[in-house]
Amino acid sequence: MFWAIIAVLFILWLLGVLLAHVFGGLIHLLLILLIVLVIVKIIRNIRRL
Repeated sequence: MFWAIIAVLFILWLLGVLLAHVFGGLIHLLLILLIVLVIVKIIRNIRRL
């Protein structure tokens, strides 16, 4: 069981390394979108007070 967990984690790590160049830009866009949405939500809550 322990070796199976290690194997799965290694495969996921390897996929992450290989696909980082492909999905790196997408993840950055999603993070920027998240930050903008949080700022908008904070501004709306401040206006309510």
